[in-house]
Formats: sequence, C-alpha cells, structure tokens
Amino acid sequence: MKTTIKATNISISPETSDYLEKKLSAIEKIISHGELFCEIELGRTTQHHTAGDIFRAEINCNLNGKDFRAVSEKESLNAAIDDVKDEVVREIKSHKSKQQTLLRRGGAKIKNMIKGFYNPFRKSR
Repeated sequence: MKTTIKATNISISPETSDYLEKKLSAIEKIISHGELFCEIELGRTTQHHTAGDIFRAEINCNLNGKDFRAVSEKESLNAAIDDVKDEVVREIKSHKSKQQTLLRRGGAKIKNMIKGFYNPFRKSR
C-alpha cells in the first residue's frame, strides 16, 4: 500500500500520524491482492472558528483501476479519520462482494451449459 498524506492549514503531529497509520492498516487487511494507492488530505476548514465541524479528512484510494473516495468533517481530527476509514472499508467490501457474486453467477451459467440445462432464450428472473 502506497500512501500520500497532505496537511492543509494544520501540522500533523506524530500522534496523529501514528493514529492514521493504525486506521489505514484496517484497509490493508481487506485487500487480498492488488496494489492500493491512497491519497489522504487532513486539514482545518477555517482558521477563525473554534467550535463545530472544523476538521476535515479526505481519502482517495485506487485499487486495480477502481476508485474509492470518502470525505468527512467532524469536531476532532481523529473522529474525521475514523469516519473516512469506515466509509472506505464499506465501499471496498461492497465492491469485493459484487465481484464475487458476478464470478459465481458466471460459473453457475457455465455449469448449466455443460449439463445441458442452459437455455439462452429463457426469460431470467
């Protein structure tokens, strides 16, 4: 996994960097094969506000040509990182299950063709 981290209107502390790496390891566990490229942007939306959703985390991931993106604005930087990580993990798992479903459906059609049950003119459900 290759990552690029960009800070906007803040400086990233070592604690925040460690926390981000720990959360990104959860994304790495899901990937069975392929190269994952992630561009991460952390920052403050404004300089003059002191309360409210002022911290922003954005992540753009590319896995084998498929793009995954998530953005979050929260009251703390760690909460924004958690929210972004959860969204990207959800998107990757969804994509992975769709690919497996298509593979199984194709395999079932081939099996039926071999057995002689397949009728290409039959109306599918």
